[in-house]
Amino acid sequence: MTPPTILQTQAPEMESFVFEHKALPQISLKSTSSKDGGVSFADWENFKFAPIRESTVSRAMTKRYFNDLDKYTESDIVIIGAGSAGLSAAYVLGKNRPDLKIAIIEASVSPGGGCWLGGQLFSAMVLRKPADQFLTSLGIEFEDEGDYVVVKHAALFMSTLLSKVLEFPNIKLFNATAVEDLITRRDETSGELRIAGVVTNWTLVALNHDTQSCMDPNTINCNVVLSTTGHDGPFGAFSAKRLEEIGKPPRGASYDSSKGKNESSSTSSFELGGMRGLDMNKAEDAIVKGTREIVPGLVIAGMELAEVDGSNRMGPTFGAMALSGVKAAESVLNALETRKKQNESCYGGIPLQ
Repeated sequence: MTPPTILQTQAPEMESFVFEHKALPQISLKSTSSKDGGVSFADWENFKFAPIRESTVSRAMTKRYFNDLDKYTESDIVIIGAGSAGLSAAYVLGKNRPDLKIAIIEASVSPGGGCWLGGQLFSAMVLRKPADQFLTSLGIEFEDEGDYVVVKHAALFMSTLLSKVLEFPNIKLFNATAVEDLITRRDETSGELRIAGVVTNWTLVALNHDTQSCMDPNTINCNVVLSTTGHDGPFGAFSAKRLEEIGKPPRGASYDSSKGKNESSSTSSFELGGMRGLDMNKAEDAIVKGTREIVPGLVIAGMELAEVDGSNRMGPTFGAMALSGVKAAESVLNALETRKKQNESCYGGIPLQ
């Protein structure tokens, strides 16, 4: 019998499409007079877009997205939640450490959390001083009312902050993406458990695990996770609730990365404190002061922290969200090198690519 031969196949050449390029219309945002004496911004009768093939659009999107997935699957920092606290932290981190790779994971299609409006769907946004200093750094105008300031529309704050964060070349936002779990590492010598990344999936998939067969997730390794998922809700307080399931740490514990040990030795009795009722004066101070590395490799900030510590909610005043983000960036950077060394020394530890 003649032995089988390998069939040599050659991929067909990609079909090429050539468009005739003509001079494109000029658009002027400064009005000029039209022939009939009206206002004109362009010659709309002869207006036409540059030609494009549908597959070109598809390739332009998919190539860049999957390049980003490949690049950020090993990140320095992962921020869970693109609300006011998470984006404020991202802004500070981007300004101070352009050398770091920072991935932001947001479950919603639209980033911004609850910061597109003020209280009860009103427009104005109130921030107590000294949060006005953060607004000034962003170049956002406000009305000074003495002990507090007012931005004319909360969307002005959020859109400005979001646009500045997205301008950083070392920060990538993955929206419509949910964090389903945390990657953990246990120190073989001390037995200490730390967080070393996140488990992700499309949000629409995460919401439908009960309606479909197994749909496995993806992963992102990192050295520090910053969780800012807000108070309890569909995706709220995610990391805090997951820690309760894992059993770390005890309520009120924090991790001092400079000392290398937990303030409390117990590691198996963590219970959520549960957010308390509204008290603006107590709440905002508690959130900012309490922002910290909760367990090795995991910093929690914003309203998620109220679920951990059992602190009050503050309602429609937003200064603590911005400044908790600033302190979170500080906590992340203070822990980063220690966590990096730990991750690179354990199994699966490789230098960032």
